[in-house]
Amino acid sequence: MAILKLHGWSIATCTRRVATVLHELKIPFELVPVDVMAGDHKTPAHMEKQPFGQIPYIDDDGFILYETRAICRYLAAKYPQSGLIPTEPKANALFEQAASVELSNWDPSASKAALEFMKKCAHPGFGWPYDQTVADEQLEILDKKLEAYEVILSKQRYVAGDCFTLADLFYIPYAPLIGSGSDILMRRPNIARWYNELVARPSWLAYEDGGVKTTTAY
Repeated sequence: MAILKLHGWSIATCTRRVATVLHELKIPFELVPVDVMAGDHKTPAHMEKQPFGQIPYIDDDGFILYETRAICRYLAAKYPQSGLIPTEPKANALFEQAASVELSNWDPSASKAALEFMKKCAHPGFGWPYDQTVADEQLEILDKKLEAYEVILSKQRYVAGDCFTLADLFYIPYAPLIGSGSDILMRRPNIARWYNELVARPSWLAYEDGGVKTTTAY
């Protein structure tokens, strides 16, 4: 069977999210670099596979799939023994609830604030202007949302219950980017506990230096 190919930019957030899940599942993969700065994601060859001209997408022995969360769900479903997507009906419902919360209540503001922090740390040659006002506005919104997260995490270890799931991994890489530019995730004890455990996982730490890279052995 052909090795899975991950088409993406090594330092892009969504590429990193997929690579983190691949590492969590110990799935060998080849990173096929897509140079976003050179516009490779808008070429006809790329858009034939990803019609929106975005990254990443995967090629799993000829099966093409794009959209980060869909990719992660597919990988977790392909390896159900990981438990990243619970199969018991009630546990699965709680997982779906947590996944929906991430997409609806976390991602809209976290993605915008994280982008600003990423711009702030980027090489000047990228020409990405950092806007502190945008970051502050989004962090204020997010701080309100985190009140509910603190309640949830005061009753359970992870966002979907007491077992680690894909819903927790969906917070990567925006949570670490938020954590790099703000103390917002450290202000509440249960969120801080959850966040510190998340960023200490080997799957997240694996690509800290230099970004995502081809990984065939774990």
